[in-house]
Amino acid sequence: MSTSPSWLIAAVLGSVLLMFATACGEGDTAAGSPTSAAPTDDPATTAPATTATPETTPTEDPSPQDATDPTTSTTLAPESAVEISQGCPPPPDTPPITRPLSENNPHTPPSHLEDAAALWPTDWSRTTIDLEELSLGIRARDPRDLIPPIDRPVFVDVGVAQEWLSDRDPGMLVRVDDHARFYPLRVLTRHEIVNDRFGDRPVTVTYCPLCNTAVAFDPVVNGTHLRFGVSGLLRNSDLVMWDLETTSLWQQITGEPLVGTYAGESPLAYVPSAIVAFSEFAESNPGGCVLGPDQAFGISYGTNPYVGYSSSARPFLYSGDLDDRLPALSRVVGVNINNENKAYSFGDLEAVRVINDTLDSVPIVVLWGAAHTADALDRSSMPDSQAIGTAVAYIATTGERALTFTASGEDLFTDAQTNSTWNLLGEAIDGPLTGTQLEFAPHRNEFWFAWFAFFGATGELWEAS
Repeated sequence: MSTSPSWLIAAVLGSVLLMFATACGEGDTAAGSPTSAAPTDDPATTAPATTATPETTPTEDPSPQDATDPTTSTTLAPESAVEISQGCPPPPDTPPITRPLSENNPHTPPSHLEDAAALWPTDWSRTTIDLEELSLGIRARDPRDLIPPIDRPVFVDVGVAQEWLSDRDPGMLVRVDDHARFYPLRVLTRHEIVNDRFGDRPVTVTYCPLCNTAVAFDPVVNGTHLRFGVSGLLRNSDLVMWDLETTSLWQQITGEPLVGTYAGESPLAYVPSAIVAFSEFAESNPGGCVLGPDQAFGISYGTNPYVGYSSSARPFLYSGDLDDRLPALSRVVGVNINNENKAYSFGDLEAVRVINDTLDSVPIVVLWGAAHTADALDRSSMPDSQAIGTAVAYIATTGERALTFTASGEDLFTDAQTNSTWNLLGEAIDGPLTGTQLEFAPHRNEFWFAWFAFFGATGELWEAS
């Protein structure tokens, strides 16, 4: 098992327990918690004298009795009144979520997960992986949704969002048809999953802070709309999701069903998304909607609970191999086209700004810009964190025509075929193709260790020729 600094373990575990308490109405935010006071940048001041880590069983329950008692495992939907911006969708009328239990499951979990998952109705006999690859990220009796997903997302318009987000704030841009929404990483680090809808179309928005993977999925499988939550388990340090309908387990970074009813079926369908700076979203989508600062959990989304993580020597709760071609926690753009995977390092992208490439005979382009974009996993305040830039991958075609790009100004790009000018978000803003929008290529901005763990066996790392 990898070693992790006590300050990071304390910050992550404290944040998890606090979020669960507030989600279940266990009281006001505790003084000195990650949500009520900004963590210091000095690791020594954030480590308690004794810490119950996810790698060691606590000597006593770290949370109120009914917070982890499987016999009282109902998670109530937030009921606080919140202000909704005109023009943005109201939160759906979602009933309270009850985590399903099974007293006599004939398919029991492996012994190393039994304390946490003994009462899950998961069919552990159906699996596509060695179950030893799963580890406990949260040690608790039934850790499902101790990190509470958002089932009733509340959105605000760009003008309201500008009152609490800086231009540098990173977030997920998700596109469905002509609609775009922005999900700040300030919020996603605390919840990891948003079960959302674009009109009548359900969309599951996910973010794993430990791998820096942001992916949106279509949650309809075989005609069934699945509700996803945070299982409390990890695989290669990546979030393992669970679905309410069957308690099957799913890999966040790939959308693959790992264990349970759906094991062996196709991965969840990708919904176009990317990590971008709020300034880029606001400029291109002045009428867009932003996941707002009041989600009725009583959580203040002003601080980062993973202070210093992106500059750590090793990833948290990861015991796999590391590839020394890049630092483990350096960022890459991982692009997947059909069965081909390729990684493009942020370092290379910052140097060249544009990479034109082909994966599985499909032309793609990866653009880099918005140098001011903040690292969500650096300092306690995201706007004060180090700048890492924005990197986005696109399918480099319009209609039947393939395009190749060059950088032509600050955050601007020109295609060689029509001499049109494009912005970082893939929109042609001048020239013959004005108004054309490039399609996102399926991609993520993950840490190098995560890309290598899941795709390194068959994928490639782009290197300048």
